[in-house]
Amino acid sequence: MDIDLVLVPVDGSDRAERAAEYAIAIAERYDADLHLLFVVDERLRRDIDDGLVDAESVADEHRTFTRKIREQFRAAGHDGGLDTSTATAFSEQRLMQTPGGVILDAAEDVGAEFIVVPREGGGEEAIGRAALYVLEYASQPVLSV
Repeated sequence: MDIDLVLVPVDGSDRAERAAEYAIAIAERYDADLHLLFVVDERLRRDIDDGLVDAESVADEHRTFTRKIREQFRAAGHDGGLDTSTATAFSEQRLMQTPGGVILDAAEDVGAEFIVVPREGGGEEAIGRAALYVLEYASQPVLSV
């Protein structure tokens, strides 16, 4: 298999961190780059838009999470690139925009050849609900952890 870029959707949770650790191992094995896709839950997006949650504090949490994963990436002895992006899981304007669809669209946009997605965990987080969809519809190999 030829893998140049591994995509891992994250939300800052422990499950997402574990998925990122697996993604790091795959990136190291295939000498690939890593892309963290922060998937923002629709409730969080709404709270930010309504001024109930400070957008800068959410950005700080994402930066802290990214630093932690970057340190793990470097500690693994890998010198590949690590990029990030953010996407909102749902849209009131685009009814077909779902967490799984957002992840697959992002995978296509960045040219990912492998996806590592956190497994559904019974929670209501958008990222957990996306796992089954990604497993069913991804054109890339997917590891669900």
